[in-house]
Formats: sequence, C-alpha cells, structure tokens
Amino acid sequence: MKDYYKILGVNRDASEEEVKKAFRKLAHAHHPDKSGGDEAKFKEVSEAYSILSDKKKRSQYDNFGSSGAGGFQGSGAGFDPSSFGFDFSGFGTQGFDSGDLGDILSSIFGGRRVRRGRDIAVDIEFSFQESIFGAERKVVVNSKFIKQKEVSISVPAGIDDGQMVRLSGMGETLEGGVPGDLYVKVHVRKHPYLRKEGYNLIMDLPIKLTEALLGSERTIMTLDGEITLKIPAGTNHGTILRVKGKGVPIEQGKRGDLYARILVQIPEKLSKEAKRAVEELKKQGL
Repeated sequence: MKDYYKILGVNRDASEEEVKKAFRKLAHAHHPDKSGGDEAKFKEVSEAYSILSDKKKRSQYDNFGSSGAGGFQGSGAGFDPSSFGFDFSGFGTQGFDSGDLGDILSSIFGGRRVRRGRDIAVDIEFSFQESIFGAERKVVVNSKFIKQKEVSISVPAGIDDGQMVRLSGMGETLEGGVPGDLYVKVHVRKHPYLRKEGYNLIMDLPIKLTEALLGSERTIMTLDGEITLKIPAGTNHGTILRVKGKGVPIEQGKRGDLYARILVQIPEKLSKEAKRAVEELKKQGL
C-alpha cells in the first residue's frame, strides 16, 4: 500500500494548507520540464496530492488504504493530468481540485509546457578605445541552431575583457516557443601603453634624469588626443601625476582620471662631460 503522507512528507494530521505547500515544493523539484526533473516522482506526488487534497478521498484512504473499496477510481471528470503531456493512467482523477493544482503549477511553470530555443554564444573583439567609450557592432550570427542573421550588438562604456553581454531573445527561435538568448563574450585588445583600473586609466611615462631634476613639459597622447603634461622640478621616480577627466566614462558626462606614473631613466653610460657634471653635483651633496 502506498503511503501518501510519506510521499508528500507530511504528518497524518497535516492541514490542507500543509498538504498543498508540500505538494507545491515537490512538484517544483520533480517536474519533468525542469532540468533534473523526475517524471515518476512527479506522478507519485501528484497522485498523493489528488487523494489527500480531497476530504472524501482522504477519509476513504485513511480507512481503507490506497486500494480499499475502489475508493479512488472515478470517471476522470475534473482535472486532466494528460494536459501536461504525461500519461497519468493508473490513478483516479475524480474530485481532484483542478483549479487548485492549476494555480500551483501556473505559479511554477506558467501553467503550460513551453519549448525554449537554444542559447547561442559568440566571441567579438573590440579595440581598447571601443571598450572605454562603448561601441556598436553588427555581426552575422550563423550556427547549426539558427539560420544566418545579422545582429546589432552594443557594448557599454568601460566593459572589461572577458565580460559577457546577453541579448535576450536573439538566440535560436522555435515556432510556438520561447526564443533562446545570444551571449556575446567580449575580447579587448591591449593598448600599447594604457591600462584600465576601475574608472581610471594608468600609464607609465619614462623621463630623463635632467627632466626629473629641472622639470619639463611633455606631450602625451590620451584617448581624447594630445595634451601637455607639466612635470615639476625634483620629481621622484614612481611619482604619479593626475590628469582629471581623461579616464573611463561614468555617467552624465562624468569620467574617471588618467594617472601617469613617472619612471626616471638612469643612463647606463655617461660621457666625460656628463660624468664631471655629476661629480660636481656629488660635491654639492646632491
């Protein structure tokens, strides 16, 4: 004899609400439309709920068991389990609260079986500048799952290498079903001298020893074009100079900053004159 209380995991004195709650949980876990679902288990918990949710059938079950006095056989009126696409012959359906179960399954699966198209994944390469300011690209998607089609793909400003962009409904399309999604993996080409850290851009700026000692002005190329950067006299190796507003766009016209890390270059060889000049500096305690 089947123990319907045990199947639903409830006590024999469980209330109608407790029975409904237990069924909702198990139906969600075992529904065959779900990944990892179990059709046999789903049938079993549905059968248990069909009995325990009906006062008359529950009373008959409590007195006679699951096969006693033909208590659960009926004409099939009311809820039709086959509407979910499964053969549920083998247990009766008369008196099953179809509205009740409909509400439960509608909240879990929308009340019907829906086929969904496959997701498609593509890889697209963008330049460093495109990744900083954002870009739009039209690509032709062609896979064994979908017919060839052109798709417009927009990537937001500041996107990182390796990030995924999801285009809902742009994957495989099934007639009468829900289309899958298109996933775009972004690959960003490295910049010759710039790198991104959050909303800021970082660069290394090599300068001569004399520029560090005496100060100078250097023309540097940003993503917005050339600018002149002032290097103060006495700048140390590793000093970081900030250029405001030349970094990654944030929002409403705001941007991060550009940071230039100073690298003082020490010459490997000195001419005789340069050596005498350095020795003179040494005498002065420099």
